[in-house]
Amino acid sequence: MNDNQPLPFDQRLKRARYRAEHRGTKEADLVVGGFFARHHPDWDEAALAWFEALLQEQDVDILAWAFGTAQPPGRYQGRLMENLKKLDYVDVLK
Repeated sequence: MNDNQPLPFDQRLKRARYRAEHRGTKEADLVVGGFFARHHPDWDEAALAWFEALLQEQDVDILAWAFGTAQPPGRYQGRLMENLKKLDYVDVLK
């Protein structure tokens, strides 16, 4: 594939899954990976682009936004961030 061509949606999902589940800390893996696992089947292009941008952020920031100890930047506010904050997707038995 040419470097100028974007990856197909399904390949981007696979890459996002890996990056979500391999953050570097168990807590971030559970939160970010769990969020991906629960919500990605409903995603369209815009939702995946939002998540890909979120994956560029530091784990400490993502966790603070998810736990409500810090306000996320405006670019992340909305339905997806509200779903991230619910934390009902974290499997604590892992």
